[in-house]
Amino acid sequence: MPDTFEDRLAVSLTLTVEGQAHAIPPGNIQSFHLELHGWGLEGRVEFILTDNKSLGGKQKDTLLPDFLKPGLAEVALEVSAVQTDAKPKQKPTPLKLQALVSSKALVELPGGSGPKAALLHRRYTVHFLDAAQLLWRQHHPCALYTQKTFKDVLDEHKGEKIQLTYDWDAVLGVSQPLLFLGLERELGASFYDLLQWYLERHQGVLAYDAEKGSYSLLGAKSEKGKPLELDPGEVASLEVHLPEVIRHGATILNAVAEDPKREELTHAQAVKGLRQDVLLCTPLADSVQARVDLEKARLEARGMELELEWRRMPAQAFAPGTLVKLSPEKGWNPASVAAKDTFRIRSMSLHGQALVADPDAEREASSAGFHFQMSTRLERQDERWIDRPAYTPPRFPRYVEGLLVSEVGEEKHETWQVYSEEKTSLDSYRIQLPIFEDQVVSAPFNPNLLPGHFYFPAYKKERVLVALDFQRAWVKRFLDWRASARMPQESQGVQLLMGKTPTNGATLQQSYEDDKPVLLLQRTHEKDLGVIRLREGSMRIQIKEED
Repeated sequence: MPDTFEDRLAVSLTLTVEGQAHAIPPGNIQSFHLELHGWGLEGRVEFILTDNKSLGGKQKDTLLPDFLKPGLAEVALEVSAVQTDAKPKQKPTPLKLQALVSSKALVELPGGSGPKAALLHRRYTVHFLDAAQLLWRQHHPCALYTQKTFKDVLDEHKGEKIQLTYDWDAVLGVSQPLLFLGLERELGASFYDLLQWYLERHQGVLAYDAEKGSYSLLGAKSEKGKPLELDPGEVASLEVHLPEVIRHGATILNAVAEDPKREELTHAQAVKGLRQDVLLCTPLADSVQARVDLEKARLEARGMELELEWRRMPAQAFAPGTLVKLSPEKGWNPASVAAKDTFRIRSMSLHGQALVADPDAEREASSAGFHFQMSTRLERQDERWIDRPAYTPPRFPRYVEGLLVSEVGEEKHETWQVYSEEKTSLDSYRIQLPIFEDQVVSAPFNPNLLPGHFYFPAYKKERVLVALDFQRAWVKRFLDWRASARMPQESQGVQLLMGKTPTNGATLQQSYEDDKPVLLLQRTHEKDLGVIRLREGSMRIQIKEED
């Protein structure tokens, strides 16, 4: 727990509700708590407003009507040091942030003890989050995209409150045959969870700019900007942290029968015999290599970290992502293990509680005294490990109905067709999904649940149950009988229909007449009919042309 110091701060708050801005004087702030990360923030601020107009005073609480509204509210907060020992020309730079209100509360404070005592003050509490956390954690779309990039998906779902920029075209800009969002609320994962899961799979970075309230999706951590040299006089303590070392290796198993692969990954600090296995079953070498690359990245050792506790708000404020140095020229010990490295601010925690609880003590003042706590976690500039929020991995597959596609023959012909995928050369079905605006997805062309000596591909417009994963689909089962395939129950018959239509194909049928089996083989082409019929004691072979 960081030590608490007394400090004077200028905490400026603007609360905007449905376009109406309300500026709260710094002297009215009673407490605040901020948790800032490279990927986002959360916080709380408490303030008091006076309402004595009805008693002849000059203060009117204009916030109350808007505060009670359910509209989306925005927070703009600044925290700035007030240092009397600063040089005349040294103006403090504030910590600035923007966020969206997640919840609100108020307490009405009467001026006396009686039930009819006038309400002189209201203590307001506002909890807030960065926009992506607040909005996307409530966002659970079920949507399908074909021949789209993940950037296209993000742009469609960002709305007007989430600002995104991209510098990761090698991943986000690649068109994918299929991208499926099956994020039903009951399954737990939201769109925000999906994004964090996607970023971890591809080792991407979500970088949050607290001042602008915007995000950047990057392939690696940013190293822009001149390192800020921290003042040791503002720091109360420095603690070096050495994260837990990974002691296991990894094995990637691709369990395809024709060409199974097993790749073992190890590193210098691994204990022999310890491993984490990953089991795949895919014909795609690129998918296997992508998983190998991911597991290699996960085995990389984390570097040294620093935990700084501050004795006051720094004059030059900073935010997560800022590069900093602990330079001996500024007064840091040159013998320190941290003296030569450049570090990056990973996270920050700030907490302030007003020195005086009296609502009138510093009302309307430009600054106020606080019991203040601040700590920061620093990582080396070249640290590859990426800090992420906790998330719920999305669950797949989800199931929808589809219709088989075939372009062979006329529209009425119940034909089958094999498509060859351009990138993988794998054979596939094409399946139309009516629920998703008749978009067409590819699914493996294989025997499905039949043994291999049955070659009966699914036919045009056959109704099938399709399993959808994030980036792939497959036929789970067949859902309906072909037209004219069903037989009367009293016949206890079964049959196999072959060919394009009932008038252009062949039928193999076995049924019962008088509880005796009858076998029928029939070939039909328009009016031309050929029949072989076997029953008890007789066989009939007939070729004829029907009228």
